[in-house]
Amino acid sequence: MKIVLASNNAKKLKELDAILAPLGWELIPQGELDIPEAEEPHVTFVENAIAKARHAARLSGMPALADDSGLCVAALGGAPGVQSARYAGEPKSDARNNEKLLAALAKHDSRAAHFVSVIVFVRHAADPQPLIAEGEWHGEIITEHRGAGGFGYDPLFFVPEFGKTAAELDPAIKNGVSHRAQALQSLLARLRR
Repeated sequence: MKIVLASNNAKKLKELDAILAPLGWELIPQGELDIPEAEEPHVTFVENAIAKARHAARLSGMPALADDSGLCVAALGGAPGVQSARYAGEPKSDARNNEKLLAALAKHDSRAAHFVSVIVFVRHAADPQPLIAEGEWHGEIITEHRGAGGFGYDPLFFVPEFGKTAAELDPAIKNGVSHRAQALQSLLARLRR
C-alpha cells in the first residue's frame, strides 16, 4: 500500500521505512508529490500531527502518515516542545538548536528530558477516526555533543540504560527503543486489530 508521508525529512523517512518494513507499506515523501509542508500553528504534538496528516491526504488523495515529535525538557517548562525543529528560529538548524538548548540549560541543575512522538494515520483527508499513537523516550541532556548518528538533539540526549547518547546508538537499537519506535509499535498494534 502506498502512503504519503507528511514530511520531507530524509532521516525521518529512513527511520520510519525501517520500522514499517514488515507491513509492506511504501512511504512516499510529500515533496515527491509537490505537496508543501503544512502549517503547524498548534501548541500540542497531536494537533500538529493531525493537521499534517490531513493536509498530505487532501493534496495527494492517498492515505497519509504524519509524525510530530520533539524534545521536552522539564527545567525549561517542556521547551523546546513543538518548536523543537525551529527552536533557534528559521532556517531550521540542528546545530543552532543544540547551541540554544545548551545555553538555556546552563543555569539549571536538572537536565531530565524526554522525546515525544505522536504519529497519526488517516485513511483519507476527512477520516473521522484518525489513528493516533504516542511514544516517549526518557533520558537527560549532556553538556557536549557525543556521537555521529541520528539527527536533531540526538548528540545531546543521553540514554542511561545504554550509557550512550541517541547519536551513539546503533540505528537498529535506536529504531527499537526510541519515542518514534514506541509510537509506531502502538500504531502497528492498532492497525493489526
